[in-house]
Amino acid sequence: MILIIIFKPRLRCIFVLLRSHFNKRNDMKKTFLKALLVLFAVLSATQAAAETKVIKDVLGREVKVNLPVKRIALGFYYTDFLAVGGTKALDKVVGFSKEVWTDWTPASWDLYSKALPQLNKLADFGEVEVGTFSVEKVISLKPDLLILASWQYNVLEPDLKPLADLNIPVVVLDYNREKVELHVKSTKILGEILGEGKRADEISKLYEDTVKEVGDRIAKANLPKPKIYIEFGRGGPEDTGITYGKDMWGSLIDLAGGDNIAADLVEQWAPINAEQVIAAKPDVIMITGRETELKKEPTAMVMGINIDKAEALKRLDGFKKRVGWSELPAIKNNRLYGLYMGASRTLADMAMVQYIAKALYPQLFKDVDPIKTYVDFHKKYLPVVPVGTIAIQADEK
Repeated sequence: MILIIIFKPRLRCIFVLLRSHFNKRNDMKKTFLKALLVLFAVLSATQAAAETKVIKDVLGREVKVNLPVKRIALGFYYTDFLAVGGTKALDKVVGFSKEVWTDWTPASWDLYSKALPQLNKLADFGEVEVGTFSVEKVISLKPDLLILASWQYNVLEPDLKPLADLNIPVVVLDYNREKVELHVKSTKILGEILGEGKRADEISKLYEDTVKEVGDRIAKANLPKPKIYIEFGRGGPEDTGITYGKDMWGSLIDLAGGDNIAADLVEQWAPINAEQVIAAKPDVIMITGRETELKKEPTAMVMGINIDKAEALKRLDGFKKRVGWSELPAIKNNRLYGLYMGASRTLADMAMVQYIAKALYPQLFKDVDPIKTYVDFHKKYLPVVPVGTIAIQADEK
């Protein structure tokens, strides 16, 4: 009788009892070696099936995660999650912050929830910005992991101790700041979590190469930087909306080679005085919009999925009539544009880098079709292809 006891870190003790009668010493050796080989095969398979990995998130936090993850609570970046993991990754999601999707980009939610009906069955654990996020609800879902955006984590950090007490890890991603390195890091983290490292590397390279190609053309041309102003137009021409300094659209302006007139006035996002816009005399103006305001605000800028181009152009035209704007270079030279808010803070926003760069330097990007870039990304990596108005230039009048 031979009793073999093997201890392995993070694996249960495995007890193997072998009972044999050996007539010859050689037979005993052969049988013993075979038993060991079987044991090591079992141990290797077990270790491959369940491994604790330390993941360094975008905040530099070292987080221990048991891979493969089977139950995920997803705070944000839903389409990026699907782009990296594929639709099968949704089988791992037990709950999400629903309002960030349904209220911020409702047409996107309608499109995805029809293509992926299981989205409608996922538990909702609340939304950070409106104060409904529930740590207790997250815990009740028994997740292996909670994924949050950095802006969500910054608000919630003091309230997350109950998760730590229960050894529920929290990994933080960041597509909001629109930095290439953060897009890439967030994408590779998702690849690691979802077991899609190769796909994540492919998407990361596509993003890096697309943005680099834009920068290389601009650097080679060595032209003066055109001045640009971007505003979220959800309040319409009568209201001065927020603009962007070093985050979101502000970062995209940097990648597209523009001189952001708000860069020294706004840290992240905030409105600036109407007089400051007029004094800066931007060469290009872009007004962002989404679908949410279509029926709520009659003059608000609307862009996005199922938004009619004529409606978007009509509303964009209203911004030309702002006091003092008729004399701005951007308006006089018909360099007023509309952009879809939902096309930012996502992997697909490489197309917006192209679009802004083309608006700033039209002679350098005549051969580039940013809308095709946007659509092609969806065709290759996502289960839906959006139809609507993603980016437009105002009509000449």
